[in-house]
Amino acid sequence: MKSTHTIVRRKSKQIFVGNVAVGGDAPISVQSMTNTDTNDIKATVAQIQAIQNAGADLVRVSIPTMAAAEAFKAIRKQVDIPLITDIHFDYKIALKVAEYGADCLRINPGNIGRADRVAEVVASAKDHNIPIRIGVNAGSLEKDLQKKYTEPTPEAMVESAFRHIDILDKLNFDNYKISLKASEVFMTVFAYQQLATQIDNPLHLGITEAGSLRAGSVKSSIGLGLLLSEGIGDTIRVSLASDPVDEIKVGFDILKSLSLRQKGVNLIACPSCSRQKFDVIKVVNELEARLEDINEPIDAAVIGCVVNGPGEAKAVSVGLTGGDPNLMYIDGLTHSKVSNENLVDELEAQIRSKLKHSKD
Repeated sequence: MKSTHTIVRRKSKQIFVGNVAVGGDAPISVQSMTNTDTNDIKATVAQIQAIQNAGADLVRVSIPTMAAAEAFKAIRKQVDIPLITDIHFDYKIALKVAEYGADCLRINPGNIGRADRVAEVVASAKDHNIPIRIGVNAGSLEKDLQKKYTEPTPEAMVESAFRHIDILDKLNFDNYKISLKASEVFMTVFAYQQLATQIDNPLHLGITEAGSLRAGSVKSSIGLGLLLSEGIGDTIRVSLASDPVDEIKVGFDILKSLSLRQKGVNLIACPSCSRQKFDVIKVVNELEARLEDINEPIDAAVIGCVVNGPGEAKAVSVGLTGGDPNLMYIDGLTHSKVSNENLVDELEAQIRSKLKHSKD
């Protein structure tokens, strides 16, 4: 089903994180972050691969120590997705991971000490042609800004961002993206709205410490949805206290809901009621689990009765409506009658067949 509204994206300059374009007319990229001990190379590689298999474009890895930097060297050799390295305070770690193949440095220039150290990190980023992400967080604003504003505010976050931006500007370095994250939705939204009108560098969106899988998904959907609907945002991370794979799934669901990016099956399903002719919830959950490996975009509908069923089922590539009998629709046309016992098998088969034929 086609969207009735087209979002006009903010014009931003384009940078590259590895081979992934961020900003400009590039698709909004989806990323997550590992939560394994980086020193556990095997576990970290396995998690990166799981995140990648879920469809991620980018993965961030925390590098808190020089030992973790050495582990990163081994990790980098075992995965092929672009890796962003998360570094705080120690400029030597930044220099080391840049040498070892980091595709982006997440490091705030103002937090790594003397001007000569900052200049050394920036020079390394230039030499290796890798961008920097400035990451402002409402929970870790500079002490003088905390005193000036008495509490975190959008204005304080933007002022903090410009301190880091000014450092990079003075070093003639423009290969950077910026994030302004808070756990409070409107603080985050207002901060991004302010910054978006003042610079043209790519913006990394996120609601930090959003919460559990359910609550965090809701909070992130509202915050990111508000910004994305205004055309603001070039790459996103949904921060959840959950498996990083869940972050990727929710991220793509947010983009799909706004028709900003189509990846995998867009499954339209009714909430079910006493009119249903089959167990809608059971069918949808099993079908969704079976189709997780699909990355190609396709719309499918599972509707339990004939009230809204035919209308929804005819508007997608593969649709099912409950009735006496249940009817399968392909590209808006009645295709076949389907028994309750074979619903999931038939839906899966028709979706995969439709995708196969679209490739031929």
